[in-house]
Amino acid sequence: MAYYSRFYPFIRPYLPKMLFAAVLVVGVALLNLALIRLAGVLWDQITVQRNLQGMTTTIAFFLSLVIAQGLLSVGHSYMTAWVSQHIMADFRTHVFAHLQRLSLSFFAKRRTGEILSRVMNDVSVIQTTLTETPIDSTKQVVTLIGGVAFLLIMNWRLCLLILFLLPALVLVARFFGKRLKALSTHIQDQTATATTLIEEVVSGIRVVKSFVQTRREEMRFTGQVRTMLQLALRRARVMAVFIPAITLLTLAAATAVLWYGGKQVIDGVVSPGELFAFVLFAGILIGPFGSAARVFAQIKEAQGAMRRVFDILDTEPDVQDRSDAVPMPPIAGHVTVDHVSFAYDPRQPVLTDVSFETKPGEVVAFVGPTGSGKTTLMNLLHRFYDPISGAITIDGHDLRAVRLDTLYRQIGLVPQETVLFGGTIRDNIRYGREDTTEADLIEASRAANAHDFIHALPDGYETIVGEKGVNLSGGQRQRLAIARAILKKPKILILDEATSSLDTESERLVQEAVERLMVGKTTFIVAHRLSTIQRANRIVVLNKGRIVEQGDHVTLMERKGLYHYLYTLRLAEQTVADTR
Repeated sequence: MAYYSRFYPFIRPYLPKMLFAAVLVVGVALLNLALIRLAGVLWDQITVQRNLQGMTTTIAFFLSLVIAQGLLSVGHSYMTAWVSQHIMADFRTHVFAHLQRLSLSFFAKRRTGEILSRVMNDVSVIQTTLTETPIDSTKQVVTLIGGVAFLLIMNWRLCLLILFLLPALVLVARFFGKRLKALSTHIQDQTATATTLIEEVVSGIRVVKSFVQTRREEMRFTGQVRTMLQLALRRARVMAVFIPAITLLTLAAATAVLWYGGKQVIDGVVSPGELFAFVLFAGILIGPFGSAARVFAQIKEAQGAMRRVFDILDTEPDVQDRSDAVPMPPIAGHVTVDHVSFAYDPRQPVLTDVSFETKPGEVVAFVGPTGSGKTTLMNLLHRFYDPISGAITIDGHDLRAVRLDTLYRQIGLVPQETVLFGGTIRDNIRYGREDTTEADLIEASRAANAHDFIHALPDGYETIVGEKGVNLSGGQRQRLAIARAILKKPKILILDEATSSLDTESERLVQEAVERLMVGKTTFIVAHRLSTIQRANRIVVLNKGRIVEQGDHVTLMERKGLYHYLYTLRLAEQTVADTR
């Protein structure tokens, strides 16, 4: 019930329409009951009274009720769907918005397919249970109460024969309910795993094909589908017994009613029309009991979906604004890292007691062996993570004391793996600056050495980049990312190996664009290109999460320490590459 109560804010705006749909469905149920009772009257008029005039009037009235019932059914069906879809859209948007507020650590621990399954599949299961089920249940409750009331008025002895089996129905529902809940939860979990597998294979299809692993992935997916199939069949077997058992018990009551009622007709206690109506009333009670079984199964299935969705909603971001956070004023670029330590896992430190200071407009390069903590330090400078100890300040403001949005707007990021979004080149360049002018857009593209190749494309700036920019080369994607950063006009620039994995010509064009982007900005670079390292105002050398050296290129080369070794090694690698 705690989960259900948390949905109330999403349901509340639509309560009037839900109540209206409930009123319509109550009208449908009442008209159904009236039609059944009228059928009994009509039967007596035809078989006992043989009243032609009365029969004609009753049939006309019967048809008018049928038309009214049809109109009410159309209204409640559309209104129920309208409310259901709006609530689902609002809740799914809420979950998506919460996902975007979560810290990078959340996404590092979960696979994309699992998250997709929770946002799409699980929310759909919840939507049905919260909106369509209550309104349909209202109809069934009215049918049950109205039907029992008619039965009691018509013949209370016959009615008791049906109600006698109610305790048995409750026991059967409880017996099967536990099994249904467990199976439904397992099915939802396996569906999430299968969705994750599909997402991984589609995203890495080039690697799958290159390593000739299509058969392996087919076997993995087949195994997952087989597991889902077995669980679904187990649930189907339970449901195959569950609902017929409920129906059988109800039909047993109807059979007893028919025998006992038939005896009373023969004895002249009740009329044939009354027995006919009574049997019909008893028959429609199968609907509420069968619906109760179905609703019970849906609720059990929804419980598992709720647990998974609220697992996301109950997750608090590791990095978030404090209650007393203030807007970050315009940044000058004075950055201080003061005794910072960090670890993704407390058992394995990534950075230990890192300290340095950067003046406005300086270019600081970070070098070190793989796993030395360079990218982690960039994430801390951007405040994607908070340090475990120590502090990072910009212009004297602790990053933890300022609002994230006001900080992020003044930082430009060009990552090693360029991220482009599905859509046009224009949309990607002006991402975050949709109000930019065409002149500024083209100016940023020229500065990033991107305008010429964009202009040469058949659709120019309207060219669709494809998923993750698949229709463009690595150098083209990187230059679009730089144009996007230029258009943002950041005060601090973070470049995480922005020119790695590119051919010589692409690297030259990207490097020229990077140098234009760096002008007048405090810049932090995870260095890859030797010329960038040499021109940096300061070089910070990391090893095993600690700063082991820092200074300019000449000073560090004279010390013949780790930087000298790394630089000489990289120079040798570049010389070999140039001779090929």
